[in-house]
Amino acid sequence: MLTAHTKPEISVVIPIYNEQAGLAALFARLYPALDKLGTSYEIVFVNDGSRDNSVSILAEQFRARPDVTRVVLFNGNYGQHMAILAGFEAARGEIMVTLDADLQNPPEEIANLVAKMREGYDYVGSIRRKRQDSAWRTYASKAMNRLRERITNIKITDQGNMLRAYGRNIVDLMNQCAEVNTFVPALAYRFARNPTEIVVEHEERAAGESKYSLYSLIRLNFDLVTGFSLIPLQFYSMMGMLMSLVSALLVVVLLVRRLFLGAEAEGVFTLFAISFFFMGIILFGIGLLGEYVGRIFQQVRARPRYVVQTILQQKQGESADSAQPGVEKRTVGRPHE
Repeated sequence: MLTAHTKPEISVVIPIYNEQAGLAALFARLYPALDKLGTSYEIVFVNDGSRDNSVSILAEQFRARPDVTRVVLFNGNYGQHMAILAGFEAARGEIMVTLDADLQNPPEEIANLVAKMREGYDYVGSIRRKRQDSAWRTYASKAMNRLRERITNIKITDQGNMLRAYGRNIVDLMNQCAEVNTFVPALAYRFARNPTEIVVEHEERAAGESKYSLYSLIRLNFDLVTGFSLIPLQFYSMMGMLMSLVSALLVVVLLVRRLFLGAEAEGVFTLFAISFFFMGIILFGIGLLGEYVGRIFQQVRARPRYVVQTILQQKQGESADSAQPGVEKRTVGRPHE
């Protein structure tokens, strides 16, 4: 049994946002899967501002298994990746595993990730064998994976799959970062010395609906690309130089035509089309530049990335057999330093 001073070998970090419909099924499979590993473990649930009954269900589960359960409660909604980073700060294990609460990634696959970590890898990603998502999400994800790899040089085959394992050294480095917007698997890949990937099963969502809308997925990929590469800005600069050269050549061609062929009324529409094209490029460039400036603005404000309102865990010196498990309450602001 774990005590407040015991450091488990494995920590499983699970972000929770409005998952009340599927938590019972998650508990029924997660705890037995970890018990079978035959090693010490803890499960860190991070409630990301759920508006349903998720908090009550998590508190009840904490009372049922206080020896291996810890619950971090945010005071609001800060996003999946902020929840994972908060879980990393609270977790004590040598091997960290992230898992979504929707059971699309079977908890039984955790054993395979842990076995791979024990071979000497410090970061183990996962690739879904057969995705159970809708067709548009599958194709969009694959397209973004290819584009992201070309831009950032981060080789993550299946970036949308959060079932991953991280070594303690990787997590400690991520805990030192103070980025406002980040993508945890990509950040870990940057720090990893010996990363690898394995194939895992993928199931249909046990209950509820996906929390990621099309806008959320686009927003996430913007964070990923602009947070790990300057190539978009450099590409736009080179495109601007190319456009300037093409524009200069076009002016010469139009001038020669006017001198030798005379003015043509039809050429006005061509100029309009070219002008609208250039305006579209300019607006796109302004938006791209705004993405980077916006990230700088969020960073220099130095606001906390998230605020932990309460942590449910055993008090120091209290055994798992105590009738009333301890509750540590605190408010923690994580400022950017």
